[in-house]
Amino acid sequence: MLSKKSLTLAALLSLSAAYAAPVDPAKSQVRFGFTQMNVPVEGHFKKVAGDISFDLAKPETGKVSLSVELASVDAGSPDANEALKSKEWFDLSRFPRASFSAAGFKSLGGNKFQATGQFSLKGRTANLTVPFTARAEGNGHWLEGSFPLSRLAYKVGEGEWADVGAVADQVQVKFKLFVPR
Repeated sequence: MLSKKSLTLAALLSLSAAYAAPVDPAKSQVRFGFTQMNVPVEGHFKKVAGDISFDLAKPETGKVSLSVELASVDAGSPDANEALKSKEWFDLSRFPRASFSAAGFKSLGGNKFQATGQFSLKGRTANLTVPFTARAEGNGHWLEGSFPLSRLAYKVGEGEWADVGAVADQVQVKFKLFVPR
């Protein structure tokens, strides 16, 4: 028979591996990079929100619901930021957020995982598989990863901006999310 102390220790250990909480917006970030006229351009979004439920021992039970406020874009200059908010790019008046949601993660071994879910941007939704790593630190967990995204698949950069000679189609998205325990 297990002692009360053993049961308490077992409960604490299981809680340290499982967590469900809102993403900490002050510590979390979503960055992007692409090339324009063969020159690397990097930026980020200042506002990310969402909830993550994740158990390192049972990733298949995980859930994520994230959104990025597109108006919080910072592409390095006021002119670039304003251009990205226009109808040709993000069309903020109609589509103020991008979102990703998934249920059930797949373990790839060595604290590596992937989430396959629905990504929505500019009124279009498609399946997206996102690889990430998970690690505990202090009073929470970090989830970090990156994935390529076709901007043209979501009609980001329409009209004259659809020319991939001017702006590359592939955008590399990088994220670092902190989920407190």
